[in-house]
Amino acid sequence: MTSTTRLSALEMDAIASRHPHLLQGSSNKRLRTIVISVGLVAYLIFSWWFFSIGHVLGNANWGIAGTYLADWVSYEVRPEIKIARDKTMTLDYQRNSPLGLNPNPDWVELAKETVTRKVELPAATQQAAKPKTPSSFSFMAPGSALGAASTPTEQNRVETRTEEIITRAVVTFDRSTKIEIADGLVKATHRGETLTMAVDGQDTVTPQGSLPAWATQKRPGEKITLAFGATGWADVEGDDVSIRNRFFGWANFLFDVNSPFFGKSYGDVLSLVMSGERIDPVRSNLSLAWNNILYNAEWQHLDVWTKLLQTVVMAFVGTLFASLVAFPLCFLAARNITPNFLTNQIVKRFFDFLRSVDMFIWALFFTRAFGPGPLAGMSAIFFTDTGTLGKLYSEALENIDDKQREGVKSVGATPLTVQRFGVLPQVLPVFASQALYFWESNTRSATIIGAVGAGGIGLKLWEAMRTNSDWENVAYMVLLILLVVFIFDSISNACRSRLMGQKAH
Repeated sequence: MTSTTRLSALEMDAIASRHPHLLQGSSNKRLRTIVISVGLVAYLIFSWWFFSIGHVLGNANWGIAGTYLADWVSYEVRPEIKIARDKTMTLDYQRNSPLGLNPNPDWVELAKETVTRKVELPAATQQAAKPKTPSSFSFMAPGSALGAASTPTEQNRVETRTEEIITRAVVTFDRSTKIEIADGLVKATHRGETLTMAVDGQDTVTPQGSLPAWATQKRPGEKITLAFGATGWADVEGDDVSIRNRFFGWANFLFDVNSPFFGKSYGDVLSLVMSGERIDPVRSNLSLAWNNILYNAEWQHLDVWTKLLQTVVMAFVGTLFASLVAFPLCFLAARNITPNFLTNQIVKRFFDFLRSVDMFIWALFFTRAFGPGPLAGMSAIFFTDTGTLGKLYSEALENIDDKQREGVKSVGATPLTVQRFGVLPQVLPVFASQALYFWESNTRSATIIGAVGAGGIGLKLWEAMRTNSDWENVAYMVLLILLVVFIFDSISNACRSRLMGQKAH
């Protein structure tokens, strides 16, 4: 059984007076901790004020951020309902609708009537013949020789037509949201609230009553935007109602609307591929299906995969050439290998020049020099990494153990043999490890510099983002980039661990 001995206050004071250095360290440490904590809090407060973080967060439009996020994992169907002056309507879908060439979704209900009515057509015009002039000189007033540009041949004519018109349309987004259009009125219902708007078939829309929180109108008479959150939105104008109904998933990811496999279930497609009659007489159904996937007009799989491969090749070739060039130059930059001050400084400043210019700037330069394409991207990676790897390699050489080199030199080896057996075994694993790390890192960097025209998937990603409508394609490419980065990161880590004699994590 152990007993605990406690010192009294007098005994503690006596020890402190005899050995003040024992307590001085702990008090200094406490004071240092307090000073660092106060400084960190003061810095955070200053940053909050200087960057107006509170103001930014308070005025941020989180609804738009949520809509963009929803766009990554969903697609939109966009029916356009045109409203005429007589309150009749026509319905059109966007070009390349994800529903196919003749969309007829069950969430759009239409009431139609067949009517016979008179339609006034504009009068036909006839171009007046130009008189011939014997020479370029004429005493006639300008324009009198030519006469009128065109003359009407008849008055406006009236034609009787039998047409099918839409008198009422109901678009259902979900159980709590729908839009009904009839008799010049647009009635929107969302989460128990109803907004009625009068449209004149021209350019004016007038809300009847106050606008709910999910409806906005900048000026009286202008369009009203209805925001329904993740389910979609709509624009109501005097002669048009633009619907944006959003659905979860990626539409037509395998087959576009022009494919003979479009609209078929996976079971039907598998049955056609395995045992169905040939759709195309010159090729098998399997070959046709694979061709339709690769050349999908909406997702462009083959082009995306090709650009992704370009990005990987850009990173690999640029890093490889940078390693090969930096390897001999680093021996000239290392002071213990090449004891010449002038040579050391020239090579080191050359490395500084190459790495001080950002890879993005080099990409802009080479894009202008070589034109858009992978060559500009590879050159940018090569220049930047030559400077960075050269600096790292030279520092690794300067930190080697000279005993091994002296041992090889003591047996009468030539200078080249000394470097081969006294230096390389110490630094080669480090060189290879750093080159592998930069290869993995450049796979990400090649995506960024591709956005300025340096080739690869970065340029295609930037083009998809600029449309501000194909965010599902952006999400697809981002996922592919992440997958490639994860794969090459794992390969790089495994190779570095093997080179360094460690177990891979």
